[in-house]
Amino acid sequence: MKSKIQLPLQTMNLVTGFMVWVLISSLLPFITEDIAIAPEHIAWVTAIPVILGSVLRIPLGYLANLLGARLIFMVSFILLLFPVYYISMADSLIDLLIGGLFLGIGGAIFSVGVTSLPKYYDKSRHGFVNGIYGAGNIGTALTAFAAPVVAANFGWTFTVQLYLVLLGVFILLNFFLGDKKETKVKVPLMQQIKGVYKNEKLWLFCLFYFITFGSFVAFTVYLPNFLVANFGLDKVDAGMRTAGFIAVATFLRPLGGWLADRFHSLILLMYVFGGFTVAALLLSFAPSIHLYTVGSLTIAMAAGIGNGVIFKLVPMYFNKQAGIANGIVSAMGGLGGFFPPLILSLLYSLTGHYAIGFMALSQIALASLILVIWMYYHDKLAVSHQIMETTPLGMMVTDKNGKIVTVNPAFTKLTGFEAGEVEGKNPNILKSGRQSPAFYQGMWDTLEANGYWQGEIWNKRKDGKHFLEWLTINAIKDDSGEIIQYAGVFTDITENQQQKSM
Repeated sequence: MKSKIQLPLQTMNLVTGFMVWVLISSLLPFITEDIAIAPEHIAWVTAIPVILGSVLRIPLGYLANLLGARLIFMVSFILLLFPVYYISMADSLIDLLIGGLFLGIGGAIFSVGVTSLPKYYDKSRHGFVNGIYGAGNIGTALTAFAAPVVAANFGWTFTVQLYLVLLGVFILLNFFLGDKKETKVKVPLMQQIKGVYKNEKLWLFCLFYFITFGSFVAFTVYLPNFLVANFGLDKVDAGMRTAGFIAVATFLRPLGGWLADRFHSLILLMYVFGGFTVAALLLSFAPSIHLYTVGSLTIAMAAGIGNGVIFKLVPMYFNKQAGIANGIVSAMGGLGGFFPPLILSLLYSLTGHYAIGFMALSQIALASLILVIWMYYHDKLAVSHQIMETTPLGMMVTDKNGKIVTVNPAFTKLTGFEAGEVEGKNPNILKSGRQSPAFYQGMWDTLEANGYWQGEIWNKRKDGKHFLEWLTINAIKDDSGEIIQYAGVFTDITENQQQKSM
């Protein structure tokens, strides 16, 4: 029974953690009325919670596998009680920086659920399940929308203290409803790290999530104050617009996971980074509030779908090291939310506008699009290579002039020729002499007319022995229809022929 409620329970845990994580950025317009903060320090106040929220994701992902999600969620919420109370009593910039740093625990719990929940579901549903869990980042929207409303009526100090009650409720819920019997994975940490850090796909996923989740976090912490300062919006209006951005990104995350369960994930990422490139380019021209809204919502859609797709890919490529891989990728996503506000603030102070920052995002997204295309075709080649290496059928590829380009291990086993002995040579080194020139002329005429030839042919092994093979030759053409290679696939049927003769 408890296994069935882990998805809703852990999703609500994430909602709670993310609500706490963005507490300061959502209330900053109110906090600055009581605490003097220099403009150059505002970006640090909003970015500091992201640091611990990113770095802690790696150990929490590992510990979730080792100790179970129930214990990690409970301990995390207990620890969050202290910085939340400390911030409610803050009266200086230093207080906000110290308290904000430890609010990062609320963001770090993300790696707990993406590590724990796939244990309860079939692989074909991992994308959708992680997408549903990831939708828990709606917690940032709830705080961005509700916290300013409550603060406008009761003050920001009281608003912060309400979160102590919320944390208490979820400590109890995890104590009673968390799964004590969750499957534990006790692979040593260093062994897991060694299993992933040399894999270039891990670091590509880190870059992709750095952009998709990083932009989500960056816009979440950056929009409330930016909309007030740049467009002169009311603080509550800015909070509602920020909540709208978060809601779009959040609700599209499960859609991204669902799509990734049904379509090729890398093709989906091509559309994601294409959207990022165009939207960031639009924002770089410092448009009106209406065009700014279009650009921001496009980024929200791309970020939401992209976040869902990436956490379908991670467990697919790193099944045995899911805990540490999830932790590393999600940590990089968190750091993606730390640096952009600081860089945008610095560029604004130097140039008086944000254009260069958004242009940089556009170019990084374009580079990511190119990398995704490379991964897609690299994977296709890897699959083809694996098929060629493992099939029991002999395979030989020649160029259009008939020179052997490559052969597979089965070719060596069937003929006795090593790859180095035949590459660059003509396939006639296998000729047995049993077929007439007319036979070969007919083969090539058929191949030219139909694009393939299939039939029995006698060939010769390296040791001089003849063998009968069933051979299929296909002409490989480019997009213009020109033949660029020939591929031959064969199997030894000598024994079958001898049995027929008997």
